[in-house]
Amino acid sequence: MPISKLAISLLILTLAACGGLPQGQGPVKPRALTLNDIAKSDIDMVAEVSARQSRKYLRELAAKLYRRNPNQLRRSSASGMTVQAALQQLFNDVRPLQLRRHHGAAAIGLAFDVKFDGDRVAAFITGLRDMQRDAYGGEYEFFLHHEFDPQRLYHLARNIEIASWRLRHMRQPDGLLFLLSSGPDDSGVHNLSYERLFGKLIALQDHFAHVVADTTNRRIKNAVQSMATAVFFPI
Repeated sequence: MPISKLAISLLILTLAACGGLPQGQGPVKPRALTLNDIAKSDIDMVAEVSARQSRKYLRELAAKLYRRNPNQLRRSSASGMTVQAALQQLFNDVRPLQLRRHHGAAAIGLAFDVKFDGDRVAAFITGLRDMQRDAYGGEYEFFLHHEFDPQRLYHLARNIEIASWRLRHMRQPDGLLFLLSSGPDDSGVHNLSYERLFGKLIALQDHFAHVVADTTNRRIKNAVQSMATAVFFPI
């Protein structure tokens, strides 16, 4: 969509004015505006916030899973892997060798495959990260030409629900969970922080899906599945 010279001038003036405003003192810090922002619509900026927060929550989830399942670091393709090194690899788009041929749902499937001898946390988080990126069109920065599909975003939210259920319920033949998460620890206390993180991830996608649907006059087709038999939606 073309932008008039007047609109560009107004946007530049707005950016200049905003640049001189005092920074907030609260926990939420405003992002510095750039000239690239003149080529973004409101929906693009909302998308970037949603995608950025989703990656932040996924990183928090990965860190928590590694701390609860330190044995998975020893199963990675690199010897002596630390939590920070694993996170750096996962979120710098460096795909683990064991996952090069697996994307999205297939990667998550490896986390619950008894024959898989690799890092199950990496498989689980990589699959979720793939789904998120696909739902947002394969990008992390968005401009006026970008189109968002509310149905894909809705399916992403449902897939996160399915992944969360599998994490809490999928067990190995000996009855042990593939990955420990929100279940009771040695003292019998349940850690509910995992559910809170999954809840934030799901709410973000649902919210943005409805924002896109409302602004583009598109409808979202609801889908209901039993979690015990649910399959991941294609994105």
